[in-house]
Formats: sequence, structure tokens, C-alpha cells
Amino acid sequence: MGLTLTEKILKAHLVEGEFVKGQEIGIKIDQTLTQDATGTMAYLEFEAMGVPRVKTERSVAYIDHNTLQSGFENADDHRFISSVAKKHGIYFSRPGNGICHQVHLERFGIPGKTLIGSDSHTPTGGGIGMIAIGAGGLDVAVAMGGGTYYITCPKVVKVELKGKLSPWVAAKDVILEVLRILSVKGGVGKVIEYCGEGVKSLSVPERATITNMGAELGATTSIFPSDEITREFLKAQKREEVWTELSADADAVYDEVIEIDLSKLVPLAACPHSPDNIKTAEELSGMKIDQVCIGSCTNSSLLDMLKVAHILKGKTVHPDVSLSIAPGSKQVLTMLAENGALADLIAAGARILESACGPCIGMGQSPNSKGISLRTFNRNFEGRSGTKDGQIYLVSPETAAISALTGVFTDPRTIGDMPEFKLPETFLINDNMVEPPVDEKDMDKVEILRGPNIKPFPQTSPLSETIDVPCSLKVGDNITTDHIMPAGAKILPLRSNIPAISEHCFTVCDKDFPKRAKELGQSIIVGGSNYGQGSSREHAALAPLYLGVKAVLVKSFARIHRANLINAGILPLTFVNENDYDNINEGDNLEIKNVKADVVAGKTTLTVVNKTKDIEIPVLCELTGRTKDIILAGGLLDYTRESLKN
Repeated sequence: MGLTLTEKILKAHLVEGEFVKGQEIGIKIDQTLTQDATGTMAYLEFEAMGVPRVKTERSVAYIDHNTLQSGFENADDHRFISSVAKKHGIYFSRPGNGICHQVHLERFGIPGKTLIGSDSHTPTGGGIGMIAIGAGGLDVAVAMGGGTYYITCPKVVKVELKGKLSPWVAAKDVILEVLRILSVKGGVGKVIEYCGEGVKSLSVPERATITNMGAELGATTSIFPSDEITREFLKAQKREEVWTELSADADAVYDEVIEIDLSKLVPLAACPHSPDNIKTAEELSGMKIDQVCIGSCTNSSLLDMLKVAHILKGKTVHPDVSLSIAPGSKQVLTMLAENGALADLIAAGARILESACGPCIGMGQSPNSKGISLRTFNRNFEGRSGTKDGQIYLVSPETAAISALTGVFTDPRTIGDMPEFKLPETFLINDNMVEPPVDEKDMDKVEILRGPNIKPFPQTSPLSETIDVPCSLKVGDNITTDHIMPAGAKILPLRSNIPAISEHCFTVCDKDFPKRAKELGQSIIVGGSNYGQGSSREHAALAPLYLGVKAVLVKSFARIHRANLINAGILPLTFVNENDYDNINEGDNLEIKNVKADVVAGKTTLTVVNKTKDIEIPVLCELTGRTKDIILAGGLLDYTRESLKN
């Protein structure tokens, strides 16, 4: 029986466990990346481990999130990350060099390698045939120190692509169609593997758009084969030597198969407030819009920008619309400037932003009250834009550009004939904004520069004998990490300061939660299905940790957030019977007797006693040997520190 591409790469990197679907496996990590919103904490954790130099083949620290500097905090973080990178063997991509996923695809990604990044959209690397996985910062720190990365051995879903995209239908429409089919929960525990003749019609940037937004499926990652298209992209980046041909065996067996005829797809949009709330552009046609934002790690490639420039050339943005454009990297921005496309964008009235994440993470460009904003981004969660009642639609660059001109939601197929857009045979290569680390012999000469906003990792403690605490908060289904730990220009600068950022924890849902949690001292949070979907930000676990949250009890977890809770030493529990969710209210006193002894014994079913209602509720506590030991130790940092001593 043949192997899928996913199985080939994972088995080649397997260092612990057996390759059995649903069981935990440990894999060797070749590369890591961080970005500045998660990076400071990741490097504080790396320092705390006491490992002098990274042990990966390549680790890169990017500055792309917190680039709006309205105070000293972000600049201090960037200075800290730069000094840590220089000392400990990490390449440093300076602010202005571009978005981590775009730059990594261009300059560092290698087919067949494993990559984890402290950003949920790390699966972008699957566009060139990598197993690229989003993870919490502490997991990345451990991998940099040479540690194993653990995942649940995934099921593999085959997406068979047939045909070819019609004019003005884009790669964004492909992943929106997959989201329509599978939903934001449909990829949990799975890798999405793209196969079929239709793959050959998609460029690497188009493939990267699809794998990037696969994060919204809840998938472990997504991957395309590495073929001649991949080779041509790497050759144009002057990196052909790293290319390897990789694909699934012809007789590979998949756990699930989805067929998509590219020729039958139409322009689509994800409507507020979920990436799987899909309608066609035609259905939405004529809706007045207020804002258009083009860019993000999903759609800021040179190919995307050339299409937008073609649509805008010689025209003017509608007077009722604000259009902003953020090229994904310095390479893209420079090439647009040199070929004249940048002038076309500016002449049309576009506001050119720096090569960074910007509006995608609420860092500027918030829409007006109740404003309808078309964005080429990957998430449209409520309030993520910075405007609580903003109506955010996720669309392709083509749909965004034509709608910016008309002032209403417009199907791009109405534009007329589409010219052929080709990637250049050679990209402009200038890595002067990537600083290499110093030689190991010189590392002691490098001073780590810490600003006053950089605070230590929160204090942890081993699992207590019994948990007897109130429920401090009860929330519903599809709670995102944006709900738990909001982003935006006001809050992101506090990412290095857990005590300060915890004041914003869950305030989207309940403005009084931080104060109440601190007054209670210790507590449990109760939630619904798909709890913790979205960003990989470990702050959504670290802030509750600081506020005394000892356990989170929900109907189901998103993968990365569950791992982050375990890493923080917070006990993740799920209802055996989802109806028991109704048997707990905020303020109820909850007790888990002898929890430490039960976890030590490996019990998977525990009992939560609602002392207020005098009800016993069975809950699942599904911990493996390793995750059990992490919880008992009080978190991954404590566990790793002890492991390194032995």
C-alpha cells in the first residue's frame, strides 16, 4: 500500500511513537519561525531552558506584526528579539522585510522539510511541499532547543483538483470552497493534501494562498506536492538547489476524498463573522461597501499585486471607498516599484502600507462603525478588525480590486477578458534585511537588550491534589483566541507583559472577567464547541494562567489552543455528554476531587461535582504519558527544564 505525501514526510521525521492515526507522535523539526507578537515570549522561554544555541537547521525571527510604534513597547521588543537572535543562532528578518510566511516561502522554505512557527498560518509553507505547522511559542522554543515536537498522528484528506480556474476566479476561491465543504471544524485532526491534474495549473503563490487559509479549517496543516512548478519558483528565487520532487504514491490510501472541479468554481466570499460563512460574489453583488484592504500572508504575493495593479490601472478608487494595499515582502514591493505597477496603484488612489500584517491583526485601518470591509485576509472574526460592529468579508484580490472601483460588491468576472499573468523568470534577490547571527565563538559578546515592558514568564505550579474553585466564566461555541486575548494596536504591544495584557483577557465577551478572576484567585472556565479556534497565540493560555485559571471545561477544543493550555499547565477537559454544558452556570462552585492522583493513574474520565447544584458531571481528561507529565509538572517549561537536568 502506497503512502501519502504527508505520511512520507512525517515518517521520515518520526522520532517517537508509532504512526497510528489518532495516537501521539513526536517528529524532528528542521526549521522554526517566530513573529514579534509571539516571539518575545518564545525567546524568553528559550532563554529559560538554558540552551545556548538553536539546534535546528534554520530558525528565523520575523518582525511583521507589531510594527505600529505609538510607544516604546514594540520598539523595545524588536530590539530584544534582534539581540536574542544574534546571540543564539537565529536569523533576524528586520521590520520592513515582510510578512513571515511570505518571506519564508520566498527565501527559506524547503520541500520535504518540517517547519513549526509561532503563528497559526505557518502552513503557508505547504505550498512548496513542506510539513509546516502552527504552534505555541513554547513548542517553538523547545524545537529550537533540539526538542521533539508532538502532534496527534493525523488523518489525511485528499482534495482532488480537476480542471483549471476560469478567468477572474482565484486560488482564494478554492480555499473558500473547501471551507464551505468542511467548515471551520472540518479539518481538526487532519492534514489536507492537494492532488490531481488541477494542481499543475496553480503557481506556488496560489498554492500558498490555499495552504495558508487551511488554518481556518482547524487542520494540522495543508500540503501540495513539490513538482516542476515548485522547481521553477525556487529557481526564480535562485534556490533551485534545495528542490526535491515529492508526491504521494499512486496507490496511496486516504481517510477522506473531496473532489473539486476548478473550472466550475465562481468568485466567493466569506461573510461575517466566520471564514466558512460562504456566499458567491454574484449573490452579494450591488452591496455598498466602505473599505477594501488588500494584503496579508494570504494574498500579498507579486502575482496578487500584479492582478490588482492591472485592474486599477488608469482608474480611480470610488470616492466612498478607502483602499489600502500592503505588499507581502520587500521583494514584492521593490519589484512593483521597478516594473511600474506600484505607480499604477498609487495613481488609482490606493493607500500603500508597509510590508507587514497590518489590518489583518487589527493593527490600523479599522473600518467605520458598521462599515462593510472587503479584505483579502484569512479571518473575519467579530471585532478582529478593531471595529466591534465592522462587517468583514473575505475575498480574492480580484474581487477586492474591482469592488474598490465600483463602490459596491462586484463579481470580477464582469471586468472582461483576463490577460495571462506570469511570475518572473527571476525574482529580485536582496537579503540585506535579514541579519545572520554571530559565530558561536562570539555569542558571549552579545548583550541581550531588555525594555521595561518585558516581564518574565508567569509563575506556574504543579497540579494540585484537588481542584475546588468557582466557574469564573461561561462562553458559547466557536470562541476564538481573539475573544480570549484580543489583538489590535492598543493590546498587541503588551504581548511581552502578561500581567498587563491579562487585563484585556476575555473582555470582548465580558469586560469584568479579569477583575472577577483576580478576586476569585483560582477558577475554571466553561465553554462550548471548537473552543480556542484561530490564532496560535499562547497568550490566550498565559493570561488565563496568570489570572488563576486551573482548568478549562468545554465541548471540544481547537488543536493549537488545547496544546497551549497544556503547555501552560492548565488542565483541558471536555464533557462526556455535551448536554452537561447546561448544568453549569457562571459562579457555580466546581470540585474535581483527587485530580492529581487520577491523572497520575492515567484515568481518562474524571468527575466534576457542581457543588452549587449538587450534580456530578463526567468529563474526559485525555492526556498521553508526555502531556500527563507536563500537566503534573505545571507546564512545558517546568517539564523541559527538569528533563534537561536528567
